[in-house]
Amino acid sequence: MSIITTDFVNLTRLKISNMHSATVSNRLFLGIVAFSVSFGLSLVPNWDYTKAFVTGIITLFATYAAAFCVDKRRKNHEMLVLNSLRKRIRELEELKSRIVREIDQIEEHRSSLYAESKQLQNKVTECRNQRDSLHRELSTFAGQKKQLENELSVLKAEVHSLDKNKAELNNSFSVLTSEKRRLELNCNVSRSEINQLQNQISELQQAKQELESNLTLLGRLKPQVEEKLYELRIQLQDLELEVNQKNQLLSNTTNNRENIESRLNDLQTKTIEKQAELHQLEEQVSLLQSERDLLQSQVWDLLQQIETLNPEIFPEKVSEDIQEIFPFEELIQPIEIFNIETDVSENLPEEWNNFLHQLPDYEIQVLKAILEQENSRDVIKQIAEANITMPNLLIDSINDKADATLGELIIDPRVENPEIYHEHTNNVKKMLAIYQHSS
Repeated sequence: MSIITTDFVNLTRLKISNMHSATVSNRLFLGIVAFSVSFGLSLVPNWDYTKAFVTGIITLFATYAAAFCVDKRRKNHEMLVLNSLRKRIRELEELKSRIVREIDQIEEHRSSLYAESKQLQNKVTECRNQRDSLHRELSTFAGQKKQLENELSVLKAEVHSLDKNKAELNNSFSVLTSEKRRLELNCNVSRSEINQLQNQISELQQAKQELESNLTLLGRLKPQVEEKLYELRIQLQDLELEVNQKNQLLSNTTNNRENIESRLNDLQTKTIEKQAELHQLEEQVSLLQSERDLLQSQVWDLLQQIETLNPEIFPEKVSEDIQEIFPFEELIQPIEIFNIETDVSENLPEEWNNFLHQLPDYEIQVLKAILEQENSRDVIKQIAEANITMPNLLIDSINDKADATLGELIIDPRVENPEIYHEHTNNVKKMLAIYQHSS
């Protein structure tokens, strides 16, 4: 960009030098033509050479003055054009620096994503190792299956030998009855054992079938397990984001809790002071009531004396006149004790309330960081990384919502550290106070 600007400046300087040489030659030609025309026109009617020469010189000075004025106006116009071009060059350089900063931010974000991908690859290798261990366990199960088959063959051979023993026992049954009974008992026992063995054989066959079905199911479930692994990776990313957001919420809640505890302490001190004032007021009311009773008794004594002295006056009228003169009922009013409540929220215009409801938590945290911290750029960057976005996009989102609801922007993004416009600072502070009280 700097090379382009230098080339442009050199071209403009070359053009200006060429134009300057051309203007000098044009001025000479213009002076010659003006002098010759004026000299010829003034010489024709009178044929006075001195007068024609003077008029030619006057015309020459007049043309040079006019040309000087025209050149001055043209130079002013060219200077305006040059100033506008220089301003445009500065704007382009600022845009270049801003783009370079955003590229650096994107590179940092890319490096963090690369580190996360490395971690995910390590997790994938761990899952593959677990899969290999499962395959090894399946091979051990196959060896156990072969051992069970060998044991079944041995049991069959034993059953065959038992059948032979049974035939021999039947032949010897006729010889000894006692041995017959004993052999019958042994035969019954062996039959029960054979039944048990047959049941075990059937159970082993069923287990064999189940193992085969499990093997087929494992072969079918392998792609599903890989899909679940991919879903689990995505869920891990979401959980990490949620954990970061919850940590931020915990820090905010602890700060809000400390603020609320300080406010509660202030309120308790205020309530104690109010209770003391109320106690004093109640004592004053009791004193005033006693004085009112004394005054009423004195007034009634006066009324009785008036009735005794002037019985023709209507007593009710006199009492009404006395009450008008001494309004005892209006002197002391009943005191109502109200519960002292503090309203944390301050009144906001309706459009600012709508703007507060449209903002998510992390954008409110951005406004809080801009107000409370001097170097807010780092905090905004951390909030943007926690929500997988960029600081400029966060500030643009807040300004877009403010433009839609309030009709104007509230954050100045042109400075290095974003700032809230001075005319909106009070409303933003009130909005943050309402948000802290509600949370």
